[in-house]
Amino acid sequence: MSGSEAADAKKLVRSASGLRMVPELRAARSPFGLDEPPWVPDKECPRCMQCDTKFDFITRKHHCRRCGKCFCDKCCSKKVPLPRMCFVDPVRQCAECALISQKETEFYDKQLKVLMNGASFFVTLGTSDKSELMVCRLSNNQRYLVLDGNSHYEIEIVQISTVQILTEGFTPGGGNTRAIGMILQYKVPGSEELTQMKFTASEDYTSNKKLSASWLAAMHKATKLLYESRDQ
Repeated sequence: MSGSEAADAKKLVRSASGLRMVPELRAARSPFGLDEPPWVPDKECPRCMQCDTKFDFITRKHHCRRCGKCFCDKCCSKKVPLPRMCFVDPVRQCAECALISQKETEFYDKQLKVLMNGASFFVTLGTSDKSELMVCRLSNNQRYLVLDGNSHYEIEIVQISTVQILTEGFTPGGGNTRAIGMILQYKVPGSEELTQMKFTASEDYTSNKKLSASWLAAMHKATKLLYESRDQ
């Protein structure tokens, strides 16, 4: 079993926010994950941080599990799945955070599966003028981009520096664009220099082009989540 597919042991932990199923080793966590935020101390929030309602024995305070801020029940009533923090069950979130988490649900329910199923691309390494047809997919543990053809590569997601999605069909007046490839820059462990790979969608079959475009769209979303995790 390769390093990219090795099963990572997980453990169930309980925090004030709820039950979480997390990897036993921090290094094994998903690169798209987020850490639990520190809660704003009760003594520092006498009023709802959204509507300014004063807390008392009747109006209780609640903490949003995503941002850690204090809210009244009206402003923090939704319980929404939060897979980026590995919560087992939906958790209480403020309206703003709940909306963000709901949008991320599409990535975890659909686009993550697209990335793991993979798609075919012509891959060019560095400044080479030769390309190789390879199947590109995200590993099951979400930590590696695996490329299989005559050659084999495993790129650690956390080592990816930049991702540029290549499109066609754009016009100055607007209009539809289609993803046709991407340029990936990443660091090889032990080196500070960036390695570049160019991925170009195959033009052989219409079905392949659609699959490649869907995979690239999912990769674009994954890149946004990756940057957010780094900026936390």
